[in-house]
Amino acid sequence: SDATRVNVTVNGVPMNDAESQGTFWVNMPDFASSANSIQIQRGVGTSTNGAGAFGGSVNISTTDLQDEAYGEYNGGYGSFESWRHTVKFGSGLINDKFAFDGRLSSITSDGYIDRASSDLKSYYFSGGYYGKKSSLKFITFAGHERTYQAWNGVPQSMLDEDRTYNAYNYPDEVDDYQQTHYQLHYTQEIAKHFTFSGALHYTHGEGYFEQYKGDRYNEDLNFGSKEDLSDYGLDPIYIGGDTITQTNLIRRRWLNNDFYGVTYNFSYKKNKLDMILGGGYNIYEGDHFGEIIWAEYASNSDIYDRYYDNTATKRDFNVFLKANYQIAQKLNLFGDLQYRMVSYDASGIDADRLPISVDDQMNFVNPKAGLTYAFNSKNKVYGSFSVANREPTRNDYIDANSGTEPKHETMYDYELGYHRTHNRYGFNANLYYMDYHDQLVLTGEVNDVGSAVRENIENSYRAGVELEFGYEILRNLDLKLNATFSQNKIGDWTEKVDNWDDYTDQQVVEHSNTDIAFSPNIIGGGILSYKIPYLFFRGSGKSDLLEVALYNKYVGQQYADNTQSDDRKIDAYNLTDVRVSYSLKNLLFKEIAAYVLVRNVLDVEYESNAWVYRYYTGGQFDQLDGYFPQAGVNFMTGLQLKF
Repeated sequence: SDATRVNVTVNGVPMNDAESQGTFWVNMPDFASSANSIQIQRGVGTSTNGAGAFGGSVNISTTDLQDEAYGEYNGGYGSFESWRHTVKFGSGLINDKFAFDGRLSSITSDGYIDRASSDLKSYYFSGGYYGKKSSLKFITFAGHERTYQAWNGVPQSMLDEDRTYNAYNYPDEVDDYQQTHYQLHYTQEIAKHFTFSGALHYTHGEGYFEQYKGDRYNEDLNFGSKEDLSDYGLDPIYIGGDTITQTNLIRRRWLNNDFYGVTYNFSYKKNKLDMILGGGYNIYEGDHFGEIIWAEYASNSDIYDRYYDNTATKRDFNVFLKANYQIAQKLNLFGDLQYRMVSYDASGIDADRLPISVDDQMNFVNPKAGLTYAFNSKNKVYGSFSVANREPTRNDYIDANSGTEPKHETMYDYELGYHRTHNRYGFNANLYYMDYHDQLVLTGEVNDVGSAVRENIENSYRAGVELEFGYEILRNLDLKLNATFSQNKIGDWTEKVDNWDDYTDQQVVEHSNTDIAFSPNIIGGGILSYKIPYLFFRGSGKSDLLEVALYNKYVGQQYADNTQSDDRKIDAYNLTDVRVSYSLKNLLFKEIAAYVLVRNVLDVEYESNAWVYRYYTGGQFDQLDGYFPQAGVNFMTGLQLKF
């Protein structure tokens, strides 16, 4: 499942962008350095705040309370002139009641793809009061990213000759965006078994991406074509008897948004019952607009003119009740019921200078239930049934074909699993069947800003088995394996292909039982790790640890659209990484650690993603495409100092 289907929260606060539903980690650089724990749950997942979880849920809890003051530096250098610098610090517990923590980070890289550089900066700060039965904590974190655009990918025909090709050549063809988060968390033990927690949050994001649009930038470059003045609301120019209707130009397309709200939950835990009543109300307000910052022929434009301008508001209310109840010694019942109301309004003129008018409200009821039966302390089986509903994204509304409106999607998820634990090994098998109605599937196309285009498919499904296995081969030698074998299919559906010879007409192609785009039938992974404690030091408070790990990842073949055509296929790939780390405690520093990570040690040539646009001309089908090659063998080194 793609990232828009994974619900992400930080300390219970929604992180998914309200309009696109994706989580843009580039706006939160090095955030893992401030994470205390990361909880991942696959599938529909239990009720939480934010967007509905169709593929999984991720909740990150940030820095936990440290009793003593500390300082830490993390530095790294790697391929493509990649640098990382992170400084962390904390006050420890002051007067048994107060604590403060912070982080500053900088990450830069030239990138594997030509000119695909990145410059990422971020900070994290928290301060809290910790009482016997209550706590109050303020958290703020922010990230600023400036990345050179490479979303066009590499045409399939060029993969063998120039895998790092980037069509963009203008020096400031960048995405420049900053996002700042504020959270205020309060917890209170109301009674012995009854606890309240709540949060207020506010996020501000602001930035743009800049593009050169035209047939030249300097004498060495020749690409693209001039833009029509009329596409920007500008009048033709008359010079010396000539009528000028096109121009070279540089534009910026802006996003300025605010996201704020409240989340809460009451938890009760006693004897056989564990119950949570929770919910939240969140509001998103976003402005989208574009400016021409330079034009060869400015026509009747004026400084700070906006050639498009539209606004959007999204409101998201949810309330849920979930509980675990121990029916009998070996039998546990889980229940979860959520009500969610979502409204989305958008109006104005879009980037194509077409009117936008969206006014949609959806009401969802999402029930979930499951049973777990433990035969003994080592063996248990479980089964569950869940219903999930999810609203369309902004792009689903904007990119919809004329005269059609996107529908919300519904999924019925059935799961059955078996889990076994032993002193030296563990095994888990999970069968799943996800039955979709009106699933919004990726078509393989992207719009003019590189975002994926989706469309509703009436009937589709994902079904498979997930396997996990862990084994302690020797005392310090561990093996972990996982694999998923699945079928991801669309029933009968109709493909409509643009006719370049007659733009009033489309070619219609009927398909049946094809693979869902970007859905490999086989994925797998493995980790073999060996640890050697006390390699050189033992006793007198000193210790050290050497660890060597071998990572393997396999992704089966997949397709860039839903036609299951070999002309639009992403080949399977198998990757191997090696990591060696060494740590030493209580010698000069509280801890010194260093590592070397070599990725793709077998130097495999592979592409992880692609886009494709099919069209019809001259009596036949043709396509435009872009593939996204990944780096061959590359490395990263790191040094950590703890004070």
